[in-house]
Amino acid sequence: MKKAILATKIGMTQIFAEDGELIPVTVLQAGPCVVTQVKTVANDGYSAVQVGFMDKREKLANKPMKGQFEKAGTSVKRYVKELKLDDAENYELGQEITVSMFEAGDKVDATAISKGKGYQGAIKRHGQHTGPKTHGSKYHRHAGSNGMASDPAKVMKGKKMAGHMGHVQVTVQNLEVVRIDAENNVILVKGSVPGPKKSLVTLKSAAKA
Repeated sequence: MKKAILATKIGMTQIFAEDGELIPVTVLQAGPCVVTQVKTVANDGYSAVQVGFMDKREKLANKPMKGQFEKAGTSVKRYVKELKLDDAENYELGQEITVSMFEAGDKVDATAISKGKGYQGAIKRHGQHTGPKTHGSKYHRHAGSNGMASDPAKVMKGKKMAGHMGHVQVTVQNLEVVRIDAENNVILVKGSVPGPKKSLVTLKSAAKA
């Protein structure tokens, strides 16, 4: 059974394993999520589960949203997201998905929007080299020549240049679940997870174990 849940990033810390090994972990507030819609191959052409996560004030939702949550028998949720699962037909409307479905040792993929870093030069954005630092160089961090020869006489698409950096969807694969706190809906994942604190993170069973 493929596992999936929505979470928010609390931050990073470190814990000690039983053998004394220090493990850097990311702490995630995972679930509980509520199933708000079940999509099957027969009805929708694909298999997926739509889930809601984190309560929000009812007045912030429009009538169609309120109706959908009422049908599922749950309160208005801040985040609504589709999770593509092969066994979606096994889920029921209004079913609660909790962090207890995961176990220590599971491998997961974490998807989130990375931290935005604004407009950056090619040195920071792409790791390009600086110019010579000697006296009289007058060329340190500026971009070099961007043009081509007289043919094709244009800047080719995809050329690594200065521009907007970060704030893109990133997936980190094969992260290990280190510890589960079912009582507080907390999951500890080994290593770092994309995004700033309080950002939304989607955890799924690893596609490639």
